Amino acid sequence: MASTLQALDYSIIQQCMHCGMCLPTCPTYDETTHERNSPRGRIALMRAVADRELAVTEGFADEMSYCLGCLACQTACPAGVNYAELLETARSDIERSRVGSNTARSFWRALSLGYFFMHPRALRAAGRLLRFYQRSGLESLVRRTGLVKLLPASLRRLEPQTPRMAPAFSNALIASQERPQGDARHRVALLTGCVQDLVFPDVNRDTADVLLANGCVVDTPSEQPCCGSLHAHNGERELARTLARRMIDLFPPDRYDAIITNAGGCGSHLRHYFPLLSDDELYAARAHEWDRKVRDIHEWLVAIDYRRPGAGPVTASVTYHDSCHLAHGQKVTGQPRTVLRALPGVSVVDLPESAWCCGSAGIYNITQPEQSEKLLERKVKNVLGTGASIVATANPGCQLQIQRGLTRAGAQVEVRAPVSLLAQAYRTEQAHSR
Repeated sequence: MASTLQALDYSIIQQCMHCGMCLPTCPTYDETTHERNSPRGRIALMRAVADRELAVTEGFADEMSYCLGCLACQTACPAGVNYAELLETARSDIERSRVGSNTARSFWRALSLGYFFMHPRALRAAGRLLRFYQRSGLESLVRRTGLVKLLPASLRRLEPQTPRMAPAFSNALIASQERPQGDARHRVALLTGCVQDLVFPDVNRDTADVLLANGCVVDTPSEQPCCGSLHAHNGERELARTLARRMIDLFPPDRYDAIITNAGGCGSHLRHYFPLLSDDELYAARAHEWDRKVRDIHEWLVAIDYRRPGAGPVTASVTYHDSCHLAHGQKVTGQPRTVLRALPGVSVVDLPESAWCCGSAGIYNITQPEQSEKLLERKVKNVLGTGASIVATANPGCQLQIQRGLTRAGAQVEVRAPVSLLAQAYRTEQAHSR
């Protein structure tokens, strides 16, 4: 089977100058100081595969799995190396070659990436079942009686990390179209995501409310496909292409002033549909327009000169953690901070190493638990050092990871989305005006 790295435009691989500017930004190199665990080391391995000097082996697969894909190296790179495309291509090669594949791995990938994240109704059905399990007492019974010990070791380790399902998902909270009370200045599409939809639908509701408060007609179809981010980041390129087409069909980009995402990891992928579909005659032009219209919610608010609230949510100190893919993939760093600093009653405290990965990184906390935990401990230590009562972050994976670390540390620190704090400020303002 032909390697996708061998078929890739060779100039992308050649672009790395091996200057080493990426090394201080790479969490795995920082941990081991081994060249192979650095971005330029991994690129050297990819180049060897492209040059047919190295086969796609288990060692190669292990190294690509150890990479967080945080893209901090991409921000640091003076040559503008497209590391995201290189990593996704390498992981695609690994899946195509079936290196390291086994029955259990194939089953869980097929069930998750191949089924649940391809069928939104099935994903929500699974979420409802999990909600019943968590709320009915079954979960407590299984843990109390020790039945959880019967699970395979990998699942036993993951069981305590299972996120709590929301009582109602986004389709129950947001109408398919909502209009502002005053004049409508913009028409936007709101993407509800997968984890965001099941675990944090309140963030989607808050996003819709903020958009309405700023003169936007908001289209939010009740059933939305996965954006394909998980698939692309984990080597399932064809599934990612299929999902990109479904998204474009559901949200024709020429219909909207902006396509709004509030999840940093999803947004980074959503802004790159054209590279996925550039060879598709039916979708290439629409994908190009799609990429131009996708906007992070904070980026969009600042661009339209959003209304600053007259009252804040609470008197609080807030620190901000940069989602890797929002900061490095989308280059959105200042806008969330602008929103936070505009909240009355809120003081913003700088977070040391704010753009250092928290260890969530998609499914990294599942595939690389040891390294993920080290990164989480480092992040929690920095958060606690600020003395802030709230840590804001704009990605559901980061929110779950950091909240887990803070809870384990016994810290009374909330983890909130910046847009939710803004929505709360608007509601407080409205209540005060009555």
